[in-house]
Amino acid sequence: MRLASLAVLGALALCTAAPAFAEDEIKLPEQIWSFDGAFGTYNRASAQRGFQVYKEVCSACHSIKEGYYRNLTGIGLSEEQIKAIAASVTIPTLNDDGQPAERPGLPSDHFRSPFPNERAARAANNGALPPDQSVIEKAREGGADYIHALLTGYAEPPADMKMAAGMNYNKYFPGHQIAMAQPIHDGQVTYSDGTTATVEQMALDVTTFLSFIANPEMEQRKQMGVKIVIFLALLTGVTYVVKRRVWSDVH
Repeated sequence: MRLASLAVLGALALCTAAPAFAEDEIKLPEQIWSFDGAFGTYNRASAQRGFQVYKEVCSACHSIKEGYYRNLTGIGLSEEQIKAIAASVTIPTLNDDGQPAERPGLPSDHFRSPFPNERAARAANNGALPPDQSVIEKAREGGADYIHALLTGYAEPPADMKMAAGMNYNKYFPGHQIAMAQPIHDGQVTYSDGTTATVEQMALDVTTFLSFIANPEMEQRKQMGVKIVIFLALLTGVTYVVKRRVWSDVH
């Protein structure tokens, strides 16, 4: 009897809570991305600007543990450029005596992480752990739209909203309170191609770059898919013609 009563109370609680969650449902602004659709491709210029934003702003806190410097060929950088970018950082290693040392980065290295371990990352960010950016586009519901919305969603909180200490208001973050302060501001970087670095532009560019990092094989995958569809269409046509000829005497 007691279990039945608890079950009824639990069901009532869920029914009561449901409208509250529905009211707080967050709708992300939808963007048009060059990489959307079956024939979508990455905008190389935007991805290169996005890498600049990541390198100059985001990499101070966020890692890309699954990415390699050599992957940057996919956004249009030359081998010489990639060698120079990799060599601009030092990579932890061991010397001939087995002691900790550092060496210049190589294109075959993973992107260097800003912190040596999770504890160091939390200590530098008031206990919060900056998420790795390797597959953030895949890991968050909404994908690219979510990243863009988060970066452009910082604002002053509503007057009736009580903010927790150290938290920042964001229109598109679940719960609207996020530990990360607004990371990008107008004019924060100087784009090498002369593009004006507004918050909106930087958000679009770094989202394109992070989408590439999460899906570096996307274009090849789509090209293969198109080829397979064309092959199957031709095969269907040939099969139909052969069938007509084989059965022509019967009819």
